[in-house]
Amino acid sequence: MTDRSIQAGSVARSARPSFLARAAWRVGHAGLERLRVGAITVILPNGTSRLYGDPSSAHQGEIRIHEHAAFERFLIGGETGGGEAYMEGLWSSPDLAALIRVAAYNRASLALYTGWWRIPAQLGRTLAHRSRRNTRDNARRNIAAHYDLGNEFYRLFLDESMTYSSAVFESEDQSLEAAQQHKYQRMAERAGLQAGMHVLEIGTGWGGFAIHAAGQLGCRVTTVTISKEQHALARQRVAEAGLADLVDVQLRDYRDIDGVFDAVVSIEMLEAVGHDFYGSYFEAVDRALVPGGKASIQVITFPDVAYDAQRRGANWIQTYIFPGGLCPSLAVIEQNLHGTRLLLRDATDIAPSYVRTLREWRVRFMANLDAVRAQGFDERFIRMWEYYLALSEAGFATGLSQDHQIVLEKRRAVA
Repeated sequence: MTDRSIQAGSVARSARPSFLARAAWRVGHAGLERLRVGAITVILPNGTSRLYGDPSSAHQGEIRIHEHAAFERFLIGGETGGGEAYMEGLWSSPDLAALIRVAAYNRASLALYTGWWRIPAQLGRTLAHRSRRNTRDNARRNIAAHYDLGNEFYRLFLDESMTYSSAVFESEDQSLEAAQQHKYQRMAERAGLQAGMHVLEIGTGWGGFAIHAAGQLGCRVTTVTISKEQHALARQRVAEAGLADLVDVQLRDYRDIDGVFDAVVSIEMLEAVGHDFYGSYFEAVDRALVPGGKASIQVITFPDVAYDAQRRGANWIQTYIFPGGLCPSLAVIEQNLHGTRLLLRDATDIAPSYVRTLREWRVRFMANLDAVRAQGFDERFIRMWEYYLALSEAGFATGLSQDHQIVLEKRRAVA
């Protein structure tokens, strides 16, 4: 660790730290001394700069502490407390995703997710999260909390197809728009879609895949969503594309789907189902598919070793971004196929493409802050969304999370 004094620029010179803040800084200092990958520069409220880790590493992060209260939030709230402190403007970083990436590589050393003293704060978050388990009524409320922020808000950073899921990039110079269309084509191919087929889509989004499958492939599409905002805009976009005769956009819970279809596609919807209802989701897919039919599903996953901790607790994203959300593991997905005729045929991780997708979304979001404010969102909301996009990018870059495209086939006999 090196220590030097600098002109802090935007770093505030706050009042003398409290006893708790001083104790929190000592704990943080000890964790930073244990860095094993990369380096983190800490700029303290008095302008002092301290460098921890390997200054020659390619992985460099910088955190600027504006108020001593930030130390207290990290100590008491751990990773979630650090995110809350960012939302409140207590600290910042010139490259937020790079900082979080270094922190993720050193998660065990920094120990921001363990500690008996964090139990009270975590218990409150966990109980609140469990109260939002995705029953039919809660699912509608949970989806509305995130997706019904307003269609115009999402237009500010998504591509023209209004696709809010990872693209699949084929090359370094491919545009986000082209990569999203490539993703749709991959999902269709993996489902075995051909002209004239009737495909069920679980989770409409704003209609991007339905428009692709009908307009480019000549499929009939029945697509279901429980977001009123997405339902309204998807119907409008389908009509504007001249595809209303091929695409039926329904405001319907996946548990209420009826009919039999040639194929099923579901893109980053499974994260909104929850542990208690995975079985219901896959039973619905099973009922909907013709024998021999395929389901092409894209889903954000956690490694199985991290699944139970995510299920039992409530992390920052579950608390502030996706109420009721839970990312399954591949093992949990396969366990919940028991009792169905679905066989897992393939799983491909596209996490590197999600890193780039999220980076492009964040750049577009930050370039449109005046428009975000004009829609009535305040600075705390802006910092929350910046943190969400940067945190997600770092998670996919470091392997804390993955994004799998899986193929299920209805061909197994039920025991």
